[in-house]
Amino acid sequence: MKKTFSLFIFFISLSVFSQESINFEKGTFKEILAKAKKEKKLVFMDAFAVWCGPCKLMEKNIFPLPAVREYYNSNFINARFDMEKGEGREIAAKYGIRSYPSFLFLNGDGEVVMNSYGYMSEEAFLSVAKEANNPKFRTASNKELFDKGESDPEFLLNMMRLYSDSDYELAKKVSERYFKVKKDQMLTKDEVGLLLYFIKSPGDANYQTFTSKKKEITSLMSEDIYNQFDTNIKISKVLENSLDQKTGTINDEYFYKNAIPLIGKEEAEIALNRMKVILYPTYGNFTGYEKAALKYYNNSDLFEPEELLKAAWMFSEHVSNTGSLKKAEEWAEKSVMRAENPENTYILAKIYSKTGKKENAKMYAELSKTLAESQGKDAAMAKQLLENLK
Repeated sequence: MKKTFSLFIFFISLSVFSQESINFEKGTFKEILAKAKKEKKLVFMDAFAVWCGPCKLMEKNIFPLPAVREYYNSNFINARFDMEKGEGREIAAKYGIRSYPSFLFLNGDGEVVMNSYGYMSEEAFLSVAKEANNPKFRTASNKELFDKGESDPEFLLNMMRLYSDSDYELAKKVSERYFKVKKDQMLTKDEVGLLLYFIKSPGDANYQTFTSKKKEITSLMSEDIYNQFDTNIKISKVLENSLDQKTGTINDEYFYKNAIPLIGKEEAEIALNRMKVILYPTYGNFTGYEKAALKYYNNSDLFEPEELLKAAWMFSEHVSNTGSLKKAEEWAEKSVMRAENPENTYILAKIYSKTGKKENAKMYAELSKTLAESQGKDAAMAKQLLENLK
């Protein structure tokens, strides 16, 4: 009897210990924020969905770990909300949560001071918590700290990312302070990406960083790409003013008049056609796209085959002029010559069918179908083209 009772106690103990985890509050979101504000703590919020595999793994493997539950229970007001039920839907909309699990660290006013997402190891999960658990976050918002002159690079980098979508102008100001603080340090590739994201004109403070660190930046990207970015920055305002947002057309006369003094006639023409190639399809202006693409991709040797293939696809869908389609043949052939795949062989076949080269069209449509089926891809379009060519 004693043995049976001991086993019973042992299994009860196991059950109790197996349930130990992060202590999540049961109240409403408003109540949780109020408690955090009163206790001068941050809220840690696990934003999950019931069908999410990584969410379940975090709950099973990471939340119960002694170091994790001890740190989170001691330092945060913890909360969990299903983002697809009840109050969770409002929270997901408020914070733009689109992937699960998402982990948010909020101050008592509901402002995000740090976030992360996806399955994390014990070390990473504790690391992000310790970074968020900075005493200054408990009593002041990001904006208040920034206004007071906070210049810690990690703080600025985090704030930049937090506000890049919701408040671009604020994030841009934060980025300017960040790159000022980092002026004597080498930039990483990710930092160059952020720098470019927050440059809108040559008058921006970040543009001065871009030009002063040209040698450093061109060690991370080619000088041609650097110069292309430089050109786009210089004429961005001119392009914006020359574009009719309603019709999607560009006033060439206005553009040339204002762009040529900045970058010269040849660069202005290249830049104008490049922007038409990018913009016109989104407005359904395929006639304008055709003219711009023929000029922009005239010397196809200057472009990567995959970029040319995109133009060839656009022509195969929206262009009927035989002369233009012959140019598209050249673009598609460059991609096929590099490596045959179901997509480029189909595009080439379709262009051949529009230029009257029926036998070539059949051959490449058949090849597209065979490649698609061998790779487990959808061959429906190639099959339909073969039916049309009978």
